[in-house]
Amino acid sequence: MRRTAARAGAAVAYPGADAAAESEAELPGPDATPAPAAPAPALRQEPLRTEFPFQLPRGYVDESGIVHQDGVMRLSTARDELVPLRDVRVQENPAYLSVVLLGRVITRLGTLPMVHDGIVENMFASDLAFLQDFYRQINAEGHTRAAVRCPHCAEPFEVELGGSRLGES
Repeated sequence: MRRTAARAGAAVAYPGADAAAESEAELPGPDATPAPAAPAPALRQEPLRTEFPFQLPRGYVDESGIVHQDGVMRLSTARDELVPLRDVRVQENPAYLSVVLLGRVITRLGTLPMVHDGIVENMFASDLAFLQDFYRQINAEGHTRAAVRCPHCAEPFEVELGGSRLGES
């Protein structure tokens, strides 16, 4: 036999139900509960930003001689940091880790159809250093820019939070 709970407001058929219904009428019902407190002010939460545009200082020069400077880097995942550790090139030369890692997280560079570690490997050293620092800023420190207001004129503007080298600000 299957039993189900009676729904609020549903008629209950059992002996003496009329007397029970009369006594329940005197008790405060579900509508008699106090009004809920005013809702707390909603915090405005911005959506998580996962992609960050950048511009290389010099630019990657492809086989055709075209210079690609504008790109996009996404936030790194744990997998992005773990997979390169199994790469033979990284095991033989740990300095190669950043090349493989950047090849995984750069999603766009100029008009190139695809970005991979072979492209990062052929970048100028200054661009590689820039990308390593940019990676650190967006993954370890969060946003690279902050919105501020001038204390004198109250004009809004953005400031760069991280330096271009470790230890700079």
